[in-house]
Amino acid sequence: MAKKVILVADYDKRSLDSIAELLAPHNYKIISTMDGISAYEKFRTEMPDLVILEGMLPRLHGFDLTQKIYQETKGKTPVIIVTGVYKGPQYRNEAIRNLGASDYFEKPFDKSKLVKSVTGLLKDEVKIEEEEIIDIPDLPDTDSVMENLSQKLKRKASSAKKE
Repeated sequence: MAKKVILVADYDKRSLDSIAELLAPHNYKIISTMDGISAYEKFRTEMPDLVILEGMLPRLHGFDLTQKIYQETKGKTPVIIVTGVYKGPQYRNEAIRNLGASDYFEKPFDKSKLVKSVTGLLKDEVKIEEEEIIDIPDLPDTDSVMENLSQKLKRKASSAKKE
């Protein structure tokens, strides 16, 4: 199976490095960028499996980028917002309910929870792909099912009369 690609966008180089280092043991390909326009361009060319971005990005706001990715992929590419700027449940709710974010973390964040979110979202994607491949056997047609049920009901009715 091909290596999963994660696009990480943050205006802070230390945050980019920290997230890349955190995900390194999981053998993902990490693509980094420091502004929203570059992130969108890399998203279009690289087609990452997941995006992690800061809510506040220069040149194209992180929330706008989240919504754009969600709309263009119809929600198939998960976006995780990791922000040091937008703190509070109102921002989290807005991002998840209205913009299409898959998860939301405030800096400083729990590293194990972020890794768990990333691996969970990428495993869900694999599960969906595997489910699509499964060959479902042909189901019996409606007429034969109804005929079978009708015969069973007649047998039950006739055995009930005998008693």
